[in-house]
Amino acid sequence: MSHRVLTGITTTGTLHLGNYVGAIRPAIEASRAPGVESFYFMADFHALIKCDEPDRIARSSRAIAATWLAAGLDPARVTLYRQSDIPEIPELTWLLTCVTAKGQMNRAHAYKAAVDAAVAAGEEPDANVSMGLFSYPVLMAADILMFNAHRVPVGKDQVQHIEMTRDIAQRFNHLFGQGREPFVLPEAQVDAEMELLPGLDGRKMSKSYDNVIPLFDGGSAALKDAVARIVTDSKLPGEPKDPEGQALVTLYDAFAAPEQRAAFRAALRGGLGWGEAKQQLVALIEGQIGPMRARYDELMAHPEQLEAILQAGAARARAIAAPFLKQLRAAVGLRPYTATAATAAAKAGKAALPVFKQYREADGRFYFKLLSAGGELLLQSSGFEQGRDAGQWVARLKREGLAALAAGAPVQRAGAEADIAAALAALQDA
Repeated sequence: MSHRVLTGITTTGTLHLGNYVGAIRPAIEASRAPGVESFYFMADFHALIKCDEPDRIARSSRAIAATWLAAGLDPARVTLYRQSDIPEIPELTWLLTCVTAKGQMNRAHAYKAAVDAAVAAGEEPDANVSMGLFSYPVLMAADILMFNAHRVPVGKDQVQHIEMTRDIAQRFNHLFGQGREPFVLPEAQVDAEMELLPGLDGRKMSKSYDNVIPLFDGGSAALKDAVARIVTDSKLPGEPKDPEGQALVTLYDAFAAPEQRAAFRAALRGGLGWGEAKQQLVALIEGQIGPMRARYDELMAHPEQLEAILQAGAARARAIAAPFLKQLRAAVGLRPYTATAATAAAKAGKAALPVFKQYREADGRFYFKLLSAGGELLLQSSGFEQGRDAGQWVARLKREGLAALAAGAPVQRAGAEADIAAALAALQDA
């Protein structure tokens, strides 16, 4: 399977520069890499959690699709779809919900923030918490695991949800993997240099802070007006300015090449006025965003073009999702009655194999064990801080057998040496 990348944006409003820099641009760049299979979607199921305005959700979904295409996403190369066009996703959400601990959801940042806000307002802790809000990390996990994405470009504030997705996937693999792991454990991709783009007041760019710079809406005039309102210090033209920590400089960096960044900083230290600096920022952004805006306006004027692209993308997505969900349904026991006898016959005709099982204990650490074909414990690992570390040792033991043990695999032998050697050899042969 090729390396898969997946990302989406919730359809509750128009997009701003923070969305473009933090999610859209890196996702599109990733889609052009060789050997990458990309999935991008309008997260309209997620939108229902925070918005009860149907027209707003519908328009936002269309605007987001047009934005991605205008920004350079190639629908012939990637799979672009609406989340709500993939019925397998809500069904997978339920399968995952049934293996997800409530305590894990209690720790989700969005839920804790809602509880804190209610308590601060003198209300019951869960006064403004719907089940959608409480359990939406499971829906996000289904978005990712449905297509077994290896990498998910996210903002720094979304990393927790990728970690939760990994935990949920490992739990499902442990319970229902039957010697195989249906879910890939995804990795979060965070741009270490940009992370969260600052808004006009220096805080994270967010509509909730009313500090955003529009991406396309309002045209060049709206861009110029927003940049003019970026907060700076009070130093006058001609006075040296420290560029570090300035929101305007961080925004400039997000669109500039390294040599432009260095020249901009040098100019500020040499006395460049903030007004002139803002004009340079507008020119820099407009040079990249202006051509995209023209394409965006064209797409918004022709929704039938967008719909055709999304329906084609949904068909491609479902060609992957439908057969995979069929496998997952069978794994948890949701099978046609006629399948039971056939499965039993197939198992009887095939020799059982030893199996590695990975799991997470109550201490929060990750473990694996090797069981014989008859279920006898042969090897038991020490605890790992990260699930991927446990997975890497499992892969190495499967690949190298006794050589990996000799190399210092962090395991305790629970079975006879000959049984362990035979089990590892059987897995290598398989």
